[in-house]
Amino acid sequence: MESLKVVCVGGGLGAPTVMAGLRAYTDDITGLIAVTDSGRSTGKVRIALDVPAPGDVRNALVVLSEGDPVLRALFDHRFETEKSEELNGMAFGNLFLAALTQQQGSFLAAVKEAARLLQIRGRVLPVTLYNTHLCAKLVDGTFVEQEVNVRGIGKAAIDHIYLKDPEVSAADGAIEAIEAADIITLGPGSLYTTVCACLLVPEVARAIATSDALVVYIANSTTQPGQTDGMALADHVARVQDYLGGAGLDLALVNDDPPPAHLRDHYADQGIRYLEATGLEIAAVARLGVRVVTAPVIDKWSGPRELWNKQDTLRHDSRRVAAAVVGLLSERRPQLRAVE
Repeated sequence: MESLKVVCVGGGLGAPTVMAGLRAYTDDITGLIAVTDSGRSTGKVRIALDVPAPGDVRNALVVLSEGDPVLRALFDHRFETEKSEELNGMAFGNLFLAALTQQQGSFLAAVKEAARLLQIRGRVLPVTLYNTHLCAKLVDGTFVEQEVNVRGIGKAAIDHIYLKDPEVSAADGAIEAIEAADIITLGPGSLYTTVCACLLVPEVARAIATSDALVVYIANSTTQPGQTDGMALADHVARVQDYLGGAGLDLALVNDDPPPAHLRDHYADQGIRYLEATGLEIAAVARLGVRVVTAPVIDKWSGPRELWNKQDTLRHDSRRVAAAVVGLLSERRPQLRAVE
């Protein structure tokens, strides 16, 4: 059976979650990962060692790793120390990728070497090799620079985002992966600072918009303070379509399995609102020229997490998402099934 070719665009924990689930169906997975994060340990490494943001790339590498579990755990290990502000909270894998960049001569070569050492199944590529920053114009007319400020809480809403260095190009292999794909997933994850940030690389947005692949936005299940306060489900889809150039998005995969009350209340107390796939919202998405497919895709059982310097939210379940994504291709590829 010919292998299903998948490209997962995004970063954070979203794209790696999709990739983790899809490994049950195919080995031909390419993660096209955002590199504009500027907060936490990633931001420290960028400043000190002048490399694209390594944190999201590290997450994706670890998810696809089938190598030594000690090495996998080491990549995700964060130093705990009260004696060094710079090292406290630093992810070892971020330092490892930065060191490999200096040794190998490029960030792309470093990612490939890390992939070999971790014995990943699939491929991880940074969306670009430019060490640029994400910026935004806010609705009150002010401008903010760096991802950590674009997603900051308490500011005016985001009008639009852009890169500080507009003349950026895609990393080698990225466009070829998009052109060969059967299905391209966008998200889930931070709407502006992860999903749409990847689409700010013009070659990438153009290649996705003109691809013969099935292009699917895996919609967020909640709003995110600082980025999407007050936005409805259709607003999320509209933004993704906009950063694709106004067309090219085929489907929006939307959760239809509401979280239990205790989780919904827990996140509501933090200003995080659950996005329901109501009839009105589905109709609004349809008016954008995008078809909505609903499926049970969230993780309702794991409960809240304690994240270092990052806000927790409802997350997707890797197996449920993968089953739904593969189901979208069932008419084209009826022989698809999970690997036993």
